[in-house]
Parts: sequence; structure tokens; C-alpha cells
Amino acid sequence: MTEKKTTMGVKLDEETRERLKQLGVAKQRSVHWLMKEAIARYLTVEEQHERERAEDMARYQEYLETGRHIAQGDMMSWLDGLAEEAAARKPGAR
Repeated sequence: MTEKKTTMGVKLDEETRERLKQLGVAKQRSVHWLMKEAIARYLTVEEQHERERAEDMARYQEYLETGRHIAQGDMMSWLDGLAEEAAARKPGAR
């Protein structure tokens, strides 16, 4: 199945256009490829950020509804224990 593609225009200032051209030459890639790559990377990062934000909000809402939480001191003790276990498993550890 072929993917439908759409053309979109982006107005860029002359400095940005020139930077894209120079980078394209350096990377042996077209300006078009660079722009598509930049957009794809941006979307990946921002979509991950939005997923994490939604998870954080869901966790906060659960806390508001239930009051369940882990005290920082308890969490730090648990993490320290994990770190000690990991260090003990390293080769050369006692």
C-alpha cells in the first residue's frame, strides 16, 4: 500500500536557508532531506515528552484520588540497596 504524501510550504529566512544549504553540502544530503529529518526528530522527541507528561498527570491524579505515595527517604533507601546489589555483582567485587 502506498503512503499518500502531501506538500507543505515553510517560509524560512535567508540565514536559515543558507545554513540548510551549507549543511546539506557538508552531509551530502538535500535540503529537503534535512528538513524531513529535522521534523521527524522533533516529532519523536515531542511525542515522547507528551506521553511522559500524560503519564505524570495520570500518576498525580491517582495520588489525588488515593493518597498513596512513597516517601523520598524510603525511595532513596530502596535505590541505594539496588545500587549496592549491582556493585556486588560486578566482576572483582567481594
